[in-house]
Amino acid sequence: MPVIKSISGIRGTIGEKKGEDLTPDDIVLYTKSFILWLKSENFIINNKIVVGRDARISGKMIEDLVLNTLTKMGLNVVCLGLSTTPTVEVAVVLENADAGIIITASHNPKNWNALKLLNNKGEFISAVEGEKLLKIANSSPQNDLNNVIGGITFNDDYINIHTDMILNLPDVDAEIVKNRNFKIVVDAVNSTGGLAVPMLLNKLGVEVIKLYCNPDGNFPHNPEPLKENLTDLSKLVVQEKADLGIIVDPDVDRLAFVSENGEVFGEEYTLVACADYYLKNNPGNTVSNLSSSRALKDITELNGCKYYSSAVGEVNVVEMMKEKNAVIGGEGNGGVILPKLHYGRDALVGIALFLTHLSKLNISCSELRKTYPNYYMSKQKIELNKAIDVELILKKFSDKYSQEKINNLDGLKIDFKNSWVQLRKSNTEPIIRVYSEAKSQNIADQLTAKFISEIKYFVK
Repeated sequence: MPVIKSISGIRGTIGEKKGEDLTPDDIVLYTKSFILWLKSENFIINNKIVVGRDARISGKMIEDLVLNTLTKMGLNVVCLGLSTTPTVEVAVVLENADAGIIITASHNPKNWNALKLLNNKGEFISAVEGEKLLKIANSSPQNDLNNVIGGITFNDDYINIHTDMILNLPDVDAEIVKNRNFKIVVDAVNSTGGLAVPMLLNKLGVEVIKLYCNPDGNFPHNPEPLKENLTDLSKLVVQEKADLGIIVDPDVDRLAFVSENGEVFGEEYTLVACADYYLKNNPGNTVSNLSSSRALKDITELNGCKYYSSAVGEVNVVEMMKEKNAVIGGEGNGGVILPKLHYGRDALVGIALFLTHLSKLNISCSELRKTYPNYYMSKQKIELNKAIDVELILKKFSDKYSQEKINNLDGLKIDFKNSWVQLRKSNTEPIIRVYSEAKSQNIADQLTAKFISEIKYFVK
């Protein structure tokens, strides 16, 4: 399948087939083009780039290609090695670097990898900036070799620094968490969350039971923290009589919980719970994307604050958070963004806020879940092929449901009285995502199935 170039970076399956895989030549080309774009905009000031990677099997190979390309172009590199996406984002700022590169395909399967590109604020570059980069890449840029070769500094202490920064936040109460004597099972899908999450939890005085925490890149299940991928975690939480379970994706920007009874808390409710706690002490606006649960809007308004929605993608969420001066936000896929720390989805800060919230209320995970409005989401997808004209399909649905509330900001979202459905082309995979939400799981599943059936009818 073709390499996917979007606001989520340069992403594809690892292989040698030019035009179908993310090849070594592609890695060099896009790394080089990134630096040439930075130079063209006069963004190279300190001649320093931060690089980190998740534990994917292809990660070390790509890291070597990236480091060699950067140093040949005269850049000095701070290499974090095995790290997390939010840790690299924090490190860019602390290092006063000009930019950052994260080698990760986030929640995609293990045969994928990607380059996530950061500016000097440790934030993803915008869609407009990405287009300029791609224009350079498409122009077959010549080697920009320097007489001076850049150097590499290796620093594996940034996860420790990052977790200390989280513990120092005024809304994280390490002492009250320690007093709860939590026992928590951690599923880190054998990636860098296996390093970062236990480190944070140990500092919070938590007894940690590790499940798939060996950072060797052999993902034991689909790494997206959805209900269907949490079976092993749920079983072990019950078996160990743990207080809860935690799962993160390979680069630790997505977060989901399992309650003490083995029931899934719901990745959509990660941000809801964190926002509920945070808004009580820090009233202000919230933002999530159009594919996120209505529950955040409900909780925000119950706290006397205002909610806004953005297009899908961290870049879009961050842009609106800045515009609306939001105090907390993120995405319903388990992504929590806390501007007080940095503008990026961060599972580690989500964990700290959630455990503080749970500790202060002195209730169980399942009891906390019962305090929130019940919405149920169904998330399905259809693989793209040449027969599927996405824009034409969206136009047909828009015409068919014109009497309903229609939102075209990101694909097509149709709001019904007690439910909604959204159809959008993925930024990270060659698929159409079909999401729905309703007051029961059965209705949500039926709604998604109905729209998938209609899509198939339209492409006949």
